[in-house]
Amino acid sequence: MSCYIMQQDLVQPKLTILEAMTFAADLKLGKRKSQFEKSTAINEILNILRLWKSRNTFTENLSGGERKRLMIALELVNNPPVIFLDEPTTGVDELSSLQCIELLRTLAHFGRTIICSIHTPSARTFKKFDNIYVITNGQCIYRGTASGLVPYMQSIDIECPKHYNPADFVVEISSGEYGSDLIERMITCVETKLPILPIDRSRQMFELEKKNPNIFWFDQFNVLIKRMMTQLFRDTYNMHLKIVLHVFLGLVIGGLFFNMGNDGSKALFNFGFCFACIIVFLYIPMLPVLLTYPGQILLMKREHFNRWYNISAYYWALTVVNIPQQILLAVIYLTMVYLITGQPLEWQRCSMFFSTCFLCTFISESIAHSIASTLNVVNSIFFGPVITCPLILIAMQNFGDPTPLPIYRTLLMYMSYIRYGLEALIAAIYGDRKKLPCPLEEIYCHFSSPVEIFRIIGRQTAPNFWMNIFVLVIILCICKGISYYLLMQRIRPNKTFQMFHLIGRLVKKHFNVQ
Repeated sequence: MSCYIMQQDLVQPKLTILEAMTFAADLKLGKRKSQFEKSTAINEILNILRLWKSRNTFTENLSGGERKRLMIALELVNNPPVIFLDEPTTGVDELSSLQCIELLRTLAHFGRTIICSIHTPSARTFKKFDNIYVITNGQCIYRGTASGLVPYMQSIDIECPKHYNPADFVVEISSGEYGSDLIERMITCVETKLPILPIDRSRQMFELEKKNPNIFWFDQFNVLIKRMMTQLFRDTYNMHLKIVLHVFLGLVIGGLFFNMGNDGSKALFNFGFCFACIIVFLYIPMLPVLLTYPGQILLMKREHFNRWYNISAYYWALTVVNIPQQILLAVIYLTMVYLITGQPLEWQRCSMFFSTCFLCTFISESIAHSIASTLNVVNSIFFGPVITCPLILIAMQNFGDPTPLPIYRTLLMYMSYIRYGLEALIAAIYGDRKKLPCPLEEIYCHFSSPVEIFRIIGRQTAPNFWMNIFVLVIILCICKGISYYLLMQRIRPNKTFQMFHLIGRLVKKHFNVQ
């Protein structure tokens, strides 16, 4: 029955006003209304809020006033009877502020209840409000109409200076600039002369409409997929940047390990190539998520709070949309390095190598989602690379040393997915492979036998490729579950996470940490 419009103007990027309204209508109304009815409602709202002329403008190109009106328009799609706004005039100029309040007043006179908090409004803006509620330190010092504020203060011997904004004057009083006596006088007067009386109304007035059930999960998922795909295809700069980065890394790493795949004398260096691929698919999928996902969560939090969709629908839509993007970028990089480094051109080995890198990419992305769903951008960028360093270190234990590791170090080593990915790549390249050819000028070619490569990683035989793939799939499922759980706790934290948040706020306040 209600919606909440935040102070921050958070709107979905890479969408026009009309597209944003259409997606909002599909998410909030589903199939209860036909496309013609939705279009009619959208056009009416855009005309009322004076956004029709800008309907084909992208949201990131809107002015402050237009962005604020779009925020209101998005929540009017399902015609909620009660609208809460947190300081709707913040960040806009005086004219836009006045226009925004005038529009809210128009909506209120159409039968809706508009409730908003506002600080130090101008005199013209102040007069637009039908009812005013002024508080200080949690206590009410005035409750009534805007025009009745000055007579009310005069009745208790508080004179507002002429040519002075009554809103500014009452704020100065409530902040204690004229002493605490005036505040106590106003509080006492409100409690005696303006008490809140109980209203006896029928329960039917407050019952939710039974004819408007929630939208089906699959419909939410489908609409979110369409919206995310539209934004992804339009974000050409970001996509081009990622493609250039993968091409650049393909050229650099391919040049470093040029034509070493079938050279027995360079087999040890080819092991380094496999490790380099794992590191690439550890950091490259992770860093963009750490930069962008915290901002996406703020948008999702606002939309979920206003009952646009379920968290699970959003999470799985995001997961599905990211799959083709990550596969495309990985294929660009892997095709280049696989050919440049001269790896065996066998369909089976190539598919094993590529599939292992795909799984490592998805695991890295899931780890990034887990971090970014809990921390802000700055802390995510710091914490993400830091947490990956132990994964690399424990995965590379026993490298070049045939001495068996203690059981606790072995357990630590196999807790890192990097170890499974590295063993799977080694099995893909050297598993069931005959002795590699060596250049004629090489007198002794120790690593021409794949068995020697296996011994380097502490094994006497080739690693079991399918076992490593199975474990990687299990780790991916666990990471996906953790990232979804942490996202849920970011939106609706349980008591444990509420305690952590409280401790974090206390620490920041005590040490003055931003």
